[in-house]
Amino acid sequence: MKKFIVLLLLAMLMPTMVLAAPKYEKKTLKEALKDEGIKNDLGDYEEDDDQVTIYLFRGKGCSHCYEFLEYVSSKLIKEYGDKIKVETYEVWNNKNNAKLMQKVSDYFKDDASGVPYIVIGDKTFNGYSESMNEELKSTIDNLYDSEERFDVFDEIDLDKDDEEEDGDDETDSTQTIVFIIFAISAIVGLIVTSMKRK
Repeated sequence: MKKFIVLLLLAMLMPTMVLAAPKYEKKTLKEALKDEGIKNDLGDYEEDDDQVTIYLFRGKGCSHCYEFLEYVSSKLIKEYGDKIKVETYEVWNNKNNAKLMQKVSDYFKDDASGVPYIVIGDKTFNGYSESMNEELKSTIDNLYDSEERFDVFDEIDLDKDDEEEDGDDETDSTQTIVFIIFAISAIVGLIVTSMKRK
């Protein structure tokens, strides 16, 4: 009877755990640097919740994204390391991250058709060039000193599914397949367990 109850509980909980998998894949600054092969030493740089978040939507291998990451890791961290943390979302190879970038750009009424797309507070930057560095710093200072820090991720519904244009979503399909396989396995396990008792 104990095996039956354990199998029943697993059958009920496992699909929930599978379906609750994170939708978006974010990487820290250190992870993004490793991804791009940038070997700048961040020294004693640490991230915490009091820092201003720089959201970077990027493409792996994108030259301007690389330049921005190089600038952040070699120069900006030295001056602003205690004020900033960086969350990156690779959008060329991750469909869900691309949808997230679209949600964010729609919120700001931006045309974010390319990367990098950088968000700091309520300010967005399409692309990157060295001429933007002073404006980036000013934006960080203003947000860091603000009593009420704006964060776009607090404003958009991250859990709301977007309408699919083509009706095909790889993540949903994978989750459905895993759920079906697990449900069949659980049912077979329950049948086998009950047959052994007879």
